[in-house]
This record gives sequence, C-alpha cells and structure tokens, in this order.
Amino acid sequence: MVISRCHDRWLLLITAVLIVFGSIMIYSSTSVVTPFLAKKNITPFFYFKRHLFTVLMGIVFMYIAFRVPADTLQKAAIPLLVFSFALLILVFVPKIGITAGGARRWIRLWPSTFQPSELVKLAMVIFLARYMSRPEYRTDSFYCFLIPIAVMGLFQVVFLRQPDFGATMSLCLLTVAMLVLSGIRLRYIAMLGLLLVPLSVKLLMEPYRLKRILAFLDPWKDPQGSGFQLVQSFIALGSGGIRGVGLGESKQKLSFLPESHTDFIFSLVGEELGFIGALALVCLFVFLFLRGVSIANRTKNLFGYYLASGLSMMVALQALINFCVATGLVPTKGLPLPFVSYGGSSLLMNMVAVGILLRLSKGEEEKRIVDKTEGLIERKKALMSVYGRRQALSRYGRMNGQGNS
Repeated sequence: MVISRCHDRWLLLITAVLIVFGSIMIYSSTSVVTPFLAKKNITPFFYFKRHLFTVLMGIVFMYIAFRVPADTLQKAAIPLLVFSFALLILVFVPKIGITAGGARRWIRLWPSTFQPSELVKLAMVIFLARYMSRPEYRTDSFYCFLIPIAVMGLFQVVFLRQPDFGATMSLCLLTVAMLVLSGIRLRYIAMLGLLLVPLSVKLLMEPYRLKRILAFLDPWKDPQGSGFQLVQSFIALGSGGIRGVGLGESKQKLSFLPESHTDFIFSLVGEELGFIGALALVCLFVFLFLRGVSIANRTKNLFGYYLASGLSMMVALQALINFCVATGLVPTKGLPLPFVSYGGSSLLMNMVAVGILLRLSKGEEEKRIVDKTEGLIERKKALMSVYGRRQALSRYGRMNGQGNS
C-alpha cells in the first residue's frame, strides 16, 4: 500500500520566516513618523497593523488554496483567467479604479485596495500549466506556441494602458520561462524577441521611461533628481557594511530613501543588517525556489509539474528583479519583494501560491490510491461478515475481476 506524503514542512517554515522577517522590517522602516506623515494622522504602527491584517488574510487564503485539489484548479484555469482579466478592466471604471502616481493599477475593495495584476500572474501560471499538460500540446507546433503568447499579449495591452511596465515585463518573463521549460523550440522564442524589438524601443522612448533608463545608466549624473532613489539605495547598502548599523538604526529611512518599506526594502535590510543579513535573505529565497523545484520533480502528472514549477518561478523571478533593482543591475520596475515588502496584493497571491505548492507536495495521486485500497478492504470485510470467509473471497474475486475487465 502506498502512503501519501505530508506537506513540505521546509517550504512552510521558509515562508513563515520570510513573513515574520518582513513584518519586522516593515515596522522598522515605518516606525519613524515624519512631520508630513503626522499631518495625515499616520502613527508608528499604521503600516505595521495593516500589514498584520493582510498576513492574517493571507493565512486564510493559503489554507483555502491548500484545501483545493489540483484537478479543481485545472478545471478552473480558464474561468480564473477570465475573472482576473475582468478585474484588470475594472481599474479604468470611475469610483472603482484608483489612481496613484499617475497610474491606474488598483481597485477599491474594503477595507483596502487590490492590484489585479498580481492575480493575473497566478492565473496565467495555472492556465499555462493546464495548457502545456494537454495531450494536444506540441512543442514543435508554432500554433501551440502562439496561443499562450496571444493570451499574454492581451493582458499586456491592458497593463500598458494603466501603465504598468513592471507587470508587463514580469508576465512576459514568466510566460517565456514556462514555455522554455515545456521544451518549446527556441527559434520560436527568438522570432518573438525579434518581433518585439521595435515595440520595445517605442515603449522605452516614452519620456518618463527614458529618464528612468538614463538614471539607471548613470544615477550620479542627477543625484538630486532622476537618480535620487538609486543613489540613496546605494548609500543604504554601502552604509551597512558587513554587519549593518543595527536593526531599527537606519538613517536612510528618515525620508532619504523613497519606498523603503515597499520596492526598496532590500536596501533597508542591507543597511540595518549588513551584507550578512542581505545574503541570508537571498539564501531564503534560493531555498524556497529549490523546495518548489523539488515538489515539481516529485509530482506524478504534467499539470502538477508545470504548476509547481511555474509558481516557484513566479516568486523567484519577482524576488530576483527586486534584488537587481535595489542593487542597480536593472532599471527601476516598481515590484515588491515577495513576503517581505509592504503590499497586500502581492503578499496574498504569493501566500496562495505557497498554499498550492503545499497541496502538491502532499502527493495527491498517492492519497487517492490509499483511499481506493482502503475502500476495497472495507468491501471485502463487509462481504466476509455476510457470506463467510470462503464465499466472500469468491464473490470479491468475481467483483474485482468484473471491475478490472
């Protein structure tokens, strides 16, 4: 008899450590209230309490995701994709969509807001896992390659209307990575890249994007203007040294480093906990990714394999981009650090992803085998109690033979 596995305790432990660590760093980065924030009645615990509320909601969402069987997710892939697209359109509806920083990326949901682009990434992973696990999917077919690219392109058109270039690039990288994982021919990817070159150049020529790229190439050229955020991030990381200045002792969070509790929280970690703390945080994400890969390799069906791989890449890619932005390796994207940054939508969706991974790590197929075997044993015992041992074995043999024929 095959026994089902327990959920991956290491994955759960790493996630819990990241969430607790993130909560501490969010409090550290927002506990000092500037006069500007004080005028808005923001207290030292304002962001921390809101973050804890999101964590509690995330635990509920993660448990619900853990209870949903993989085959149910497979059936819900397309409805979930359509639902996420509908939410994405709602950001343009007056009194529902919220504008901040010149972009419409959020919808108003009590008691806070929600960013549909985070749900889109999760829905896209589930859809791709279902699509690529179908028997009709062929890696040497350009038509099979074109369908997910077309779906991705539809979402990206809406992203660019918001505008949200970070979500556009994240969805593109995630989709291409999953297609490559499936074994799609690389010449199709190369053709897509060539076709996107003119469009990418046009998008990057937008004044505010071009300004961001120039600041990325030489932030010291305009340290008080376009390069201010990146320069302050460098100062924070450099000030930390090996051991850091101490937890809660950051100077850059005193209105020097913008978005120190969201997009640039990694810089704050580097300042307060130094190279050791930053390296430990990077290692936690590496371990998280490796646990996801391990779960994918243990699954017994293609859908589970692609789903676990896609969810692991979704979290890892976002973390990698955030690290690269904070250290000046790529232009600023505006993506939070999973589980660590302040940002309810990202935290909720990433905790849902972990819940799904935990469900996959239990080995659903093995559990169904156990349930079926136990059911046959109960039927055998019932027959023995009614007909006696010899007649029951004879009847059981005939029934089992008929069931197998």
